[in-house]
Amino acid sequence: MKLFIKLPFIVFVSLFLNACKTSSEPKSGIWRAVIPTKGGELPFNFELQKESDGYSVTILNGEEKLKMDKSFVKDDSLHIPMELFDAEIVAKVEGEKLVGYWKKMRSDFSFLQGNFVAEYGKTYRFTDKTDKPETLLAPKYSVLFRSEDLKDSTVSVGLFSTKGNEVNGTFLTSTGDYRYLQGNLMGDSLKLSCFDGTHLFLFKAKVEGGKLTGGEFWSSLSSFESWEGVKDDNATLPDEKTLTYLKEGYQTIQFSFANEQGKKISLTDDRYKGKVVVVQIMGSWCPNCMDESKFLAPWYQKNKQKGVEIIGLAYEKSTDPAFAYPKIKRLKERFGIDYEVLLAGTNDKADASTTLPMLNRVIGFPTTIFVDKKGQVREIHTGFSGPGTGKYYDDFVSDFNRLVDKLLAE
Repeated sequence: MKLFIKLPFIVFVSLFLNACKTSSEPKSGIWRAVIPTKGGELPFNFELQKESDGYSVTILNGEEKLKMDKSFVKDDSLHIPMELFDAEIVAKVEGEKLVGYWKKMRSDFSFLQGNFVAEYGKTYRFTDKTDKPETLLAPKYSVLFRSEDLKDSTVSVGLFSTKGNEVNGTFLTSTGDYRYLQGNLMGDSLKLSCFDGTHLFLFKAKVEGGKLTGGEFWSSLSSFESWEGVKDDNATLPDEKTLTYLKEGYQTIQFSFANEQGKKISLTDDRYKGKVVVVQIMGSWCPNCMDESKFLAPWYQKNKQKGVEIIGLAYEKSTDPAFAYPKIKRLKERFGIDYEVLLAGTNDKADASTTLPMLNRVIGFPTTIFVDKKGQVREIHTGFSGPGTGKYYDDFVSDFNRLVDKLLAE
């Protein structure tokens, strides 16, 4: 009799525990997430896959597939860490739904937090309808962004490709691009979004003939800029090679910064003497810098035997070695960086400028400096046109190789 009572209880407990375990495991596949902002819902998609030691999560923005750090389930919630960005997503697993928050530590070391909701099996961005849009979106626009107080403005180039009502695109600026944007053209309304772990971008505008009007650009959870665009097949930006330059009287750059082992590195070291050196002004927190590092790391492996070196100068949110060096190490591991990356200062542009006083100023991350075999600066390139810019990225790669080959041949 005791055995009869005991067995059903054990079976019940086992079934209950298994049910709890199953309910806390998110499904593998595509999810559609939404983070509410002051400008409306910001949607993005991600792919989640179960692995033996946890979960892999890959953010999807157009053609970009951006893998997050190893994710895991703890206390019935999915944890998606993004350590390079000092950010994370924590969401309770509720069947085919995830409900929680996205949190990011800001440069002032305070926290920014927003709600997060995701639904399984939904692959669309803004709309699941396939209605033909009322108007056509041109491939290229001259765009002007204005700050909320209208005191500052930024000249940009908008690049778009449309398939049905689905739109991929980006905006080029003098200090870099807005990377991969994805969205929809619904009636006469254009909506684009991007989430890469650190940036939350939401763009809205009306398409009226050859113009984009009433544009809204919401970044983070509440920052706002207005914008407008005019169709322009010949839209261009100021020459990125003229924005940062050597002050009068200088022909080279000098620095001495420490690597992860605490060793001071400078251009006068034997490793760099008589070689072409590419100096990368960057930061582990900077997605545009990651795009450049993703290009530079394999390029260096392929070309270093030719007599070329790369040095990364990392400007981080803090110069505390305990804070900065682990992030630099993770960046190097993630992209397979085999060249020195030195801790040079903080990511404040004014502060960064003081560490390299021979430059007029540092106005953007990344900035790339080309030094010839004699140690003289031959070119300084502000910003980076990443792979999301298509032809502009291809042109950068061609120009980069052409310049380095020229310096090597001298």
